[in-house]
Amino acid sequence: MSANIILLLIVAAALFGKANTVAIAAGVLLILKLMGLDRYTYPFIEKNGITYGIIILIAAILLPIANGTITVDSIKNIFVSWIGIAALVLSFITTYLSGQGLDFLTTLGHSEVMPSLIIGAVIAASLLNGLPVGPFITCGLLVVLMQIVEIFKN
Repeated sequence: MSANIILLLIVAAALFGKANTVAIAAGVLLILKLMGLDRYTYPFIEKNGITYGIIILIAAILLPIANGTITVDSIKNIFVSWIGIAALVLSFITTYLSGQGLDFLTTLGHSEVMPSLIIGAVIAASLLNGLPVGPFITCGLLVVLMQIVEIFKN
């Protein structure tokens, strides 16, 4: 029962904080659980959800190329501008951090930080008009911070 209450609190906080994507995700999980479908759907989501979610996200990002809005000429032009170069470097860094964060949450099993990630995302969505899509980057930053703290502890 406590999982239901936590999911309900996440839905409420997300709705209050205008983090609709978090509210929808938590709401869907809650509904599946209340309908007794969690034993069938949760393992599939746990195994494939991140992969399918990333595929859909990347497809949405690539859509302007696919529909012709971004052309070869615009691609050439962006790579000679400071914004294009900065975007390339920052993309490299955030992609690395995302990989570290995914590893931290899944392989290393530190899913206990999820409530903090969710609360931070809801607060940022509410107060700063943010979009909660960066938990892997957040965990990647956390890994880097933990490594820095460990260096200074020794």
